[in-house]
Amino acid sequence: MSTKNQFSKYANEYKNHNIIQQIVAKSLVRELKFQPKRVLELGCGSGQVFNHINWEVDFYKAIDASKSMCELHPKSKNIEVKCFDFDTDEFLNEIKNDKYDIVLSSSALQWSKDLSKIIKTLSNITDEINAVLFTSNTFKTIQSITNTKSPILDEDSIKESFSKYFECEFETILYKLEFNNKKDLFDYIKKSGVSPNASLSFKEAKRLYKEYDLNYLEFEVIFIKTVSKL
Repeated sequence: MSTKNQFSKYANEYKNHNIIQQIVAKSLVRELKFQPKRVLELGCGSGQVFNHINWEVDFYKAIDASKSMCELHPKSKNIEVKCFDFDTDEFLNEIKNDKYDIVLSSSALQWSKDLSKIIKTLSNITDEINAVLFTSNTFKTIQSITNTKSPILDEDSIKESFSKYFECEFETILYKLEFNNKKDLFDYIKKSGVSPNASLSFKEAKRLYKEYDLNYLEFEVIFIKTVSKL
């Protein structure tokens, strides 16, 4: 199952299964050093970041690969919501002549197939990026049990991509989300939008359910603030 479909399938109930995404989105906005007027957001979802912005903006461009998520995002005369895969040249051409006070991204860029290419383009249209990405250590224990590799970027690759074009501040945080029972835990994995086991066979999934003996899920995220361009 593609990443886009995983997000889209549960779009209407996504708010109930993205607790960590909501936490980091709130933190991302809270840690901003100023109140930007022109904002580009990558991976806007249904508005987790925008809903925490409590000041007037002149223009807010919100991008997401999922059409159903874009439909849920708040709309107004100064908000432009567009459906793009940010790995495509179509998207990069869409923004290449824009100028923004800041680019924001929460829980999205870890899926990029060429993060360096995106950051290079962003460096031409803004001086500031604040982003938070999940790292490949998310669901680390599950990967260990199933002997699978995370589909998302690792911490070093993320740092390397940003550091090619910006001097940055990095902070990596491990969140542990606890559950009352195993059924709720595995249901959360399925609907969270960062599922590591979509490609497991029935037999592998059954073994994982049996052997996973923690009452929590692991989520590792990296917060990134650009300091200056190189």
